[in-house]
Amino acid sequence: MLTTAVGETLPRSKPLPAELDPRARELATRLRRLKDHSELTMRQLAAKTGYSAKSWERYLGGTSLPSREAVEALARITGTDPVPLLALHEVAADSWDGRRAGASAQSRDEQGERTQEPPTPPDDGALAAPAARTPPRTPEPEPAPGRFPHLALTAGIAALAVALSAALLLMLRLDDDVSQAAVTASPRTTAASPPPSYTCRIARVDGRWSAGINKGRDTEIGYGAGGADVAEAQCLLRRAGISPGGIDGMFGPLTLRAVKTFQERAGLTVDGMLGPRSWKALRG
Repeated sequence: MLTTAVGETLPRSKPLPAELDPRARELATRLRRLKDHSELTMRQLAAKTGYSAKSWERYLGGTSLPSREAVEALARITGTDPVPLLALHEVAADSWDGRRAGASAQSRDEQGERTQEPPTPPDDGALAAPAARTPPRTPEPEPAPGRFPHLALTAGIAALAVALSAALLLMLRLDDDVSQAAVTASPRTTAASPPPSYTCRIARVDGRWSAGINKGRDTEIGYGAGGADVAEAQCLLRRAGISPGGIDGMFGPLTLRAVKTFQERAGLTVDGMLGPRSWKALRG
């Protein structure tokens, strides 16, 4: 088991399917490395990308091909250049679509072969034998009156079973459609509302260092926080020679590691929280 920065545990990655295309396998392997390097849990990954934890399990497990937006979101939160990943995704998508089309065509061919099988010829003995005289057909007896309720009850039970099966299948399909709709709707929201960009403007103001982002506030922040206060701290950490990753205003694993490194250098309590003493040291 792997331990994250907030004390949660992550299961070791399951092996990818043996039948997975090499290009899709390479994409899934790189996405796994980014996820493991960031030390994010599936729940944190879903919260930061807008894709459900169930979707990421399929993407990283090689059972489903992620969308371009999902690849871009993972690259963004891990501070990775998305261009190589998107190029690999395009190649993997072609092979993935081609494999599905080939499987569908093979299924249609097999069904056609079964349909076009010639009828079995009659035995030679049957051809040689003279046609037997068909005996006169006796009229079938009328069914007893008591059988009709039994047949109606049987038909009713069969119809009820069919209705229940159809309702269960409909519920399962609706649940999958709702999950897929949530996944596909998130990229549109991200595209319509891009994350804010921050620019470090390091300067001494009244004898204290400032990045000009949060107006000199010393708000206590910790892992999982976001906004101008986090961006201010990231700029000051970079000024101190410690890289927090990108200046994105998200207190993720890289920023947490940078805060702990700074606290250790400054002789402070290494707890990963930016409180009054840590802010004072950063601005000193």
